[in-house]
Amino acid sequence: MPEKKIDQLSEKTQRQIQELQSYEQIFQNLMMQKQAFQIELNETELAISELAKTNEDVYKLIGSIMIKASKKETEAELKKKKELIDLRLKTIEKQEEELGSETEKLRKEIMEELK
Repeated sequence: MPEKKIDQLSEKTQRQIQELQSYEQIFQNLMMQKQAFQIELNETELAISELAKTNEDVYKLIGSIMIKASKKETEAELKKKKELIDLRLKTIEKQEEELGSETEKLRKEIMEELK
């Protein structure tokens, strides 16, 4: 059975193909966001780990200057930041899951139309 050419497809199928392309672009954007948050999470976890090892003075960057900071407050800030990043990652993973199932459903519909 010959395959249909793009100009022979119904408007519905053409819209579905455009929607699928849009889903794939959204998915790529989610992956980039997820990767950035994972890097930030790793850096935050490393900072928390290093902070736990020291009993000396702690310094942190504020803009382009470094200031002396309270170890306890810095640790609390880092833990809060870690919680926020974890929450963002869970949200992205949920979006990823939902988008994946929608994409698969749409892909099946398109393939049925192309038969």
